[in-house]
Amino acid sequence: MAKKCDISGTGVMSGNNVSHANNRTRRRFLPNLQVVSLLSETLGKIFKLKVCSKTLRSIEHNGGLDAYLESTSNTKLTEEAKKIKKSIAKAKTKNK
Repeated sequence: MAKKCDISGTGVMSGNNVSHANNRTRRRFLPNLQVVSLLSETLGKIFKLKVCSKTLRSIEHNGGLDAYLESTSNTKLTEEAKKIKKSIAKAKTKNK
């Protein structure tokens, strides 16, 4: 399993542990991933995704999965999120 957010693509970063004597050893900074079920109101479907906590806060701040994907540019989304966004847009145009 990849340690990567399914929506924003946030992944593992690397850096150094720095001791008091300024010795440096490599370390990994892992994203705070949570497995959550997010509801798309337009599709009436639940998506089970691995999302980092920062992205989850952004989704809640924007008013749900549909609004978040609509307001976010495609360059900041993963392929899976782009597919969900496209299906939501298709369903919205079909309903109109």
